[in-house]
Amino acid sequence: QGQNRPYSAQDVFGNLQREHGLGKAAVVKALEQLAQQGKIKEKMYGKQKIYFADQDQFAMVSDADLQGLDAKIVALTAKVQSLQQSCRHMEAELKELTSALTTPEMQKEIQELKKECAGYRERLKNIKAATNHVTPEEKEQVYRERQKYCKEWRKRKRMATELSDAILEGYPKSKKQFFEEVGIETDEDHNVKLPDP
Repeated sequence: QGQNRPYSAQDVFGNLQREHGLGKAAVVKALEQLAQQGKIKEKMYGKQKIYFADQDQFAMVSDADLQGLDAKIVALTAKVQSLQQSCRHMEAELKELTSALTTPEMQKEIQELKKECAGYRERLKNIKAATNHVTPEEKEQVYRERQKYCKEWRKRKRMATELSDAILEGYPKSKKQFFEEVGIETDEDHNVKLPDP
């Protein structure tokens, strides 16, 4: 493995089985033989055996060396974080550039917008040149008159309805016959409707 760390038989089997297709029984047997020969160490953890290299073969590492390695780890961690941040910035910039219009697309968009603006300018010119404009005062006057006439219409319709209802109470014929004899024409006869107030 090239790593100085403990392994269970299952760990070793998993690694070797992928690469060499060895069976678990053969792996367990080989580990036990290596332990008996003193090439590796064996320890029991509960019901499981753990195998590891004999640590006596490795030189002692001083506290200064460990501190040096810790400092190196800190420096490398900072470098990794810096590179990750740089990657994120580049990814964001790439995303922005990918979603942006290309130069030909932008030129086409500008042409379409210019054409649209020209159309609006022409329309505005025609509106300004027209002589049939209505001033705000004239518009307000029309609305006031409409309101006045609708109010009068509503009032007269109510009076006519009340009057005809009073006559029809003692009239021997139908309402339709009464209207025909008198010559009354209703809004409904002409398909008109009183506007909402």
